[in-house]
Amino acid sequence: MYKNIIVLGSTGSIGTQTLDVCRKHNIRVLALSANRNTALLEQQAREFRPEYVCVTDTQTAEEFAPVAGELGIKLFKGKEGLVELASLKEDALVLNAVVGIAGLDATLAAANSKKDIALANKESLVTGGQLVMDAVKANGVKLLPVDSEHSAIFQCLQDHESAKSLKKIILTASGGPFFGFDSSRLETVTKAQALKHPNWSMGSKITIDSATLMNKGLELIEAVWLFGVKPEDVQIVVHRQSIIHSAVQYADNSVIAQLGSPDMRLPIQYAITYPERYDCPAPALDFYAMKDLTFERPDPDTFLCLKAAMEAIEKGGLYPCAVNGANERAVQLFLEDKIGFADIGRVVYKTLSHFNFQGEYTLKEVYETDKKARAFVDEQLLK
Repeated sequence: MYKNIIVLGSTGSIGTQTLDVCRKHNIRVLALSANRNTALLEQQAREFRPEYVCVTDTQTAEEFAPVAGELGIKLFKGKEGLVELASLKEDALVLNAVVGIAGLDATLAAANSKKDIALANKESLVTGGQLVMDAVKANGVKLLPVDSEHSAIFQCLQDHESAKSLKKIILTASGGPFFGFDSSRLETVTKAQALKHPNWSMGSKITIDSATLMNKGLELIEAVWLFGVKPEDVQIVVHRQSIIHSAVQYADNSVIAQLGSPDMRLPIQYAITYPERYDCPAPALDFYAMKDLTFERPDPDTFLCLKAAMEAIEKGGLYPCAVNGANERAVQLFLEDKIGFADIGRVVYKTLSHFNFQGEYTLKEVYETDKKARAFVDEQLLK
């Protein structure tokens, strides 16, 4: 078990549940970061007494300065401060739960500082997968998945000899609140409906991504990078109950799955304690309480965000970065009541045919692509 942890995005859903695990196992919290929720950050800082805190919103950081001073905590500010936290000289696991492409620099900084990374920020791999994997390999660090699906796959592959005969990854999806809808029904979806996930309690961005199935598309891309497989070797299966978190199929067609209650503290804890297992605050799975477990095909022709992500990873290069940037901007506009729900999928899919993003890329080109994709969304939807 890691003795020290740096929690990036500590006030979000993953961050707060990470602190549940730290509380249970008396893990020292070396550093915390938040964007604007300084009220919760202050509560966390008073309880865990970290040595360092970062507030990425610079104006809010100034307001938090007196609290940091009172508690004797070194305060970092802005996006640069997030990178500084990930690069601290102390030995610690970096758990990156920042939302969106904003987490990429911190992931790279952690790897280049030779720190193991518990990754909940899937966009690090979606936008800059080759850069991240190169940095992880060059520095000999561990990249431990926190997403429940990727943690499940990771757990199923722990028999390293069997893992050599991996045939297929089965990536499960809840299907979100609108599974079974056709395109016309998606036109009438409201923000309140989209923010009500049937199984998981999450932040607003990832909840919308789950409703559009973009989250599953991002997880497909993430799985390709994490496990070194081809896109066609990942099968997405809609499993409404969220009990089987994912599975793997081996050369002999045997399938090994990881099951558990839909509680993120389980995969978070496994990333922190890997390869050991300990008592977890997540509830035990009650087999007697389980009823039917169902499995169905996804519908990418209706859920265009999923289709866009599937085609993006097939194309390679910076196409995944482009669809991610378009999606982040479109979701923001939807949450601001400026566009409709169905507009998200349409504009994300349209991004694929508007640019040419194939080939090798640099970090600078990642951010340029993200910027172009966001501008394209504004051009299409805010006329």
